[in-house]
Amino acid sequence: MEMYTDVLLVTANVGSLFDNVGEIEGDWLREFFTTVHMYKPRFVALHFQEVGGKDYMMNMGHAENFFWTIESSSEMADFDRVCVYVDSHFKAVDSFTALGSMYFIHKSLKNIQQYDFNVKEFKAVSGHNKYVGSLEGVTTMEKEKFPKNFWPDFKWSRKGYMRTRWIIHNQGLDLVNVHLFHDASNLIACNASPSVYSANRKKALRYVINRIEDNSYSPLPFFLFGDFNFRLDTLSLVQNLSMSADIQTVKKDSSNEVEKIICEEKDNDHQVLLHIETKLFAYLHQAVFRENNGKELLKYDKEISSFHDVITEEDISFPPSYPYSEDYTKPTQYMNTRCPAWCDRILMSHSAGDIIHRREESESGVVYNTLGSNICMGDHKPVFLFFPLKTIAH
Repeated sequence: MEMYTDVLLVTANVGSLFDNVGEIEGDWLREFFTTVHMYKPRFVALHFQEVGGKDYMMNMGHAENFFWTIESSSEMADFDRVCVYVDSHFKAVDSFTALGSMYFIHKSLKNIQQYDFNVKEFKAVSGHNKYVGSLEGVTTMEKEKFPKNFWPDFKWSRKGYMRTRWIIHNQGLDLVNVHLFHDASNLIACNASPSVYSANRKKALRYVINRIEDNSYSPLPFFLFGDFNFRLDTLSLVQNLSMSADIQTVKKDSSNEVEKIICEEKDNDHQVLLHIETKLFAYLHQAVFRENNGKELLKYDKEISSFHDVITEEDISFPPSYPYSEDYTKPTQYMNTRCPAWCDRILMSHSAGDIIHRREESESGVVYNTLGSNICMGDHKPVFLFFPLKTIAH
C-alpha cells in the first residue's frame, strides 16, 4: 500500500546571522517556525552553510547556541527525535566546512531509520543525537571538503558537502548539504561565458554527484540542497542590460587590468545604467530582479543545465535568493555587491523526483519557495521544498 509522509527541506546560508549577531535571528527563527506550523511536516531537514559567519572563530559559540535554540524550542517539541551535525572545528583547517545539518522526526512518524556508514546498515533513530565540533568518527554522516587542487587560483575556502541517509517507511533517500564556490570578482565573472567560477562549480558538483552515486554504498534517490552559488551568466546578462548604452572600461593606470566597467545611457543625461567593480554590481533598475519573480532572468540561470542527465528541480517561482540587504528595514532590497542570483537551491536526482507525490490540483501539493520574502533573513533568503514523499507500508 502506498502512503505519504510530508517532508520539509530547508537550505539556508546563515553567515550573516552571525556577522550581525542577534539582530535578525529572532525574525529568522519566527519565520522558520511559522513555516513548520503551516505545513505540518513529519520530517524536517535543515541544511546550513557558513555556520559562524566570516568571523567564525569569534562567533562559533553563538552559532552553537542558535542550533540549541531551534532544537529546544517549544515549536519543535512534537519532534521527539533530532539529529544535529555542526562542523564547527575550525582549527582543523584541512577539513573544516562550516556546514551544519539538522533533522527532526515527528512523534507520529514511527518507521524511520538512519544509515551508519561504518557498519553499512540502517538503524532505528531514537532521542536527540548531537554532534558539534569535530565530526571525526561520527558514523551516521559523511563529510568532505573539496580537494585543494579544485581551485588553484583561489584562496582555499570552507566549501564541501555533508551527507546523511535515511529510510522513511521503507523508502530510502540521501540528503546532501552542499556549499560550492562563489564568484570572487564581478569583473572576472564578465570575462567569459561560462565564467571560470561557473566551470569550478561544475567540477565540484560533478565530484559530489560521483561520490554519492559510487557503489561503495548502494545508490539511493538523493536530494542535494545548499548554497550552490549558481550565478547568472554574467557576460550575456551584462551584454543584454547594456544593449542601448555606451560602455566604458576603466583600467588601472599602471597595468592593463580592468578596474571598472561603466555603462551610461546614450540619452537621458548619460545616466549610469550599470556600474561593475570587483565587488560592486550596481544596476539602475533593480526592480527587474524581483518583478514577476525575476522570471525574465531565468534564461541566464544556466549552471544546472549541464546536469540535466542526473538532476532535476521544481520550477522556480521566487526571486533570486541572494544578495539581499542586511538592513532589516529593507527586506526586499538587494545589496549592490553582486548581481542577484538563485544561489540557494534544492535539487534532486530523477529517482527522487519520482518519489514526490503530486496530488490532484485541488489538494495542497509541492511547494518550492523562499522563507521570509518580506522579512530580513540576512543576505540569503532560505529556500524550502515541501512535498509528500511516497512511502511504502509493509
